[in-house]
Amino acid sequence: MVIPNLFQANFNSFPIGNCLLAPTAELTILAVNDVFLKGCSRRREDLVGASLFTAFAGNPDDAQDTGEAALRESIARAMETGQPDKMSVQRYPILVEQAGGEVRYEERFWSATNTPVLGEDGKVLFISHSTTDVTELVRSEAVARESEIRFRALIDATSEVIYRMSPDWKYMHQLDGRGFLKTTTRLDEYRIEDYVHPEDLDLARNKIDEAIRKKAVFALEHRVLRADGSFGWTYSRAVPILNEKGEIREWVGMAGDITDRKEVEEQLKEASKRKDEFLAMLAHELRNPLAPIGAAAELLQMVKLDEASVRQTSQIIGRQVEHITGLVNDLLDVSRVTRGRVELDLAPLNISHVLTDAVEQVSPLVGARRHRLMLDLSPDVVLVSGDKKRLVQVVANLLTNAVKYTPEGGNILLKTALDNDQVRVEVTDNGIGMDPGLVQRAFDLFSQAERTSDRSSGGLGLGLALVKNLVELHGGSARCSSQGIGKGSTFTVILPRLDDQPDHAGRLHGEQILEPGNRPLRILVVDDNVDAAVMLTMLLEAAGHEVSVEHGAYQALERAKADRPDVCLIDIGLPDLDGNQVARHLRSLPENAGTILVAVTGYGQESDRESALAAGFDHHLVKPVNTRQLAAILNKIANT
Repeated sequence: MVIPNLFQANFNSFPIGNCLLAPTAELTILAVNDVFLKGCSRRREDLVGASLFTAFAGNPDDAQDTGEAALRESIARAMETGQPDKMSVQRYPILVEQAGGEVRYEERFWSATNTPVLGEDGKVLFISHSTTDVTELVRSEAVARESEIRFRALIDATSEVIYRMSPDWKYMHQLDGRGFLKTTTRLDEYRIEDYVHPEDLDLARNKIDEAIRKKAVFALEHRVLRADGSFGWTYSRAVPILNEKGEIREWVGMAGDITDRKEVEEQLKEASKRKDEFLAMLAHELRNPLAPIGAAAELLQMVKLDEASVRQTSQIIGRQVEHITGLVNDLLDVSRVTRGRVELDLAPLNISHVLTDAVEQVSPLVGARRHRLMLDLSPDVVLVSGDKKRLVQVVANLLTNAVKYTPEGGNILLKTALDNDQVRVEVTDNGIGMDPGLVQRAFDLFSQAERTSDRSSGGLGLGLALVKNLVELHGGSARCSSQGIGKGSTFTVILPRLDDQPDHAGRLHGEQILEPGNRPLRILVVDDNVDAAVMLTMLLEAAGHEVSVEHGAYQALERAKADRPDVCLIDIGLPDLDGNQVARHLRSLPENAGTILVAVTGYGQESDRESALAAGFDHHLVKPVNTRQLAAILNKIANT
């Protein structure tokens, strides 16, 4: 018969899987088409005549396998209503024979519709159960959902701004709706001049045009308006998304706030610049005194000078050596202070005495530049707890700084004022002044104002750094101010006051006056530097002492044992045994039990001093030796 054969052919070729079910409790399978067989990986002879729920039994070990119950409910509704019942996508694992012959449940997802087919009497003849395997679609959607969740989590976790941009960069959509940029959270018109710093506009426009033209990645560091209204730095990178025609569909990008990084980079550049300037200044400051020293040495060798010329030459050398010593001491002071290796000798001090000593130190420099130094000091006795040497150094550095940066004939004011429990020391000048940037970094290491090419107002940029650190060690603070270039500067030091009690005044101490020694001393000089030993010997003999010299450690030990000197001046850097070893040997000899040992060395760190005293030295002097300090030691020995 044509009609049944046509129906059978049409049924088997239908593109949607279908099986016909008997309207009985067992729901016996009456027929299945080819697509249905392919979808469930079964043969027609295994299904036709079998119960639907026997052929596709649920997995008893899978608690989430609810497909059979949902299918029964849907078919029951269709039979009751006589209307098709479309099921939502169902998870319905089925038994599938694997390539190796093993049969196991595979997770499948199905979209199904159950349609009752009615006879002329209105009764259900059979049920058309049409199915579509949507497993891959469900899995793809799950992957997409998981990807979206991760993408949103990434956006929420990042501090950067993620955005989409139209192909021509005229519209923007900020995906995360937050961040550091002043941007829109919806698709809106994008005006580059509303976001980018005016000085970076041309650069940004050129980069955008280039990226659009080449369909390439856009990447640029530039200044941008931030959400708080300030300009900061951003690194923005956007990737073009192309359509099937190879045209730009949109841009997706990310912008990060790199303001902190750029500020650190600028600070490092500035620090490197100041370091280079410092090295140049150091070379200049060292060459200046070396030139007259070298010339003086050549002069002494070339001609026979009269006594006055020798004295003048000696004075020149002495002044220049003192200058070099000051530079080296400044460097060592900075190193010790910044590493916290300075120990203060605290005592109650009258601040006026400190200021007077500082003024005395800088008076020659003030006079040489014809400055007018004015004092406005408190008439009251103002006491502070401090190390006198260090506080004098602080005030002297401030005065020296004012002298350097005030033109000849200028005015400098040294003033004190009382603020409750503090004393304020101010140094004000009418010199070259400072711009705001220099005010901010005036106390930084190696920081200096602009100077002429001859560096005539020289220095190493260490003085103010020392001021700040030393004042802070005293529990105080330092600051500076200026109205601008050419309007002078004011440097202020604030120190905590002591209560003005009588016993404090009784404990104030000044410089000890040393009387000349009562007798000449027998002194042994030990130094492998022949010139240094000769000059020191001449100095000691001129003071009336009896001096012997050795250039080697072992010879020195023999000489000390035989002569039993009152004092040994020993260089630490000897070639055979170092000075500390020599000191230990001398301390072990009964003949030298009463000998005073003085280390004379170029090693001036606090650790060097500690090592020398631990080895048995009584005193530690740094080259070039301060002759007044050495005389004080020798006079004290001679007077005992």
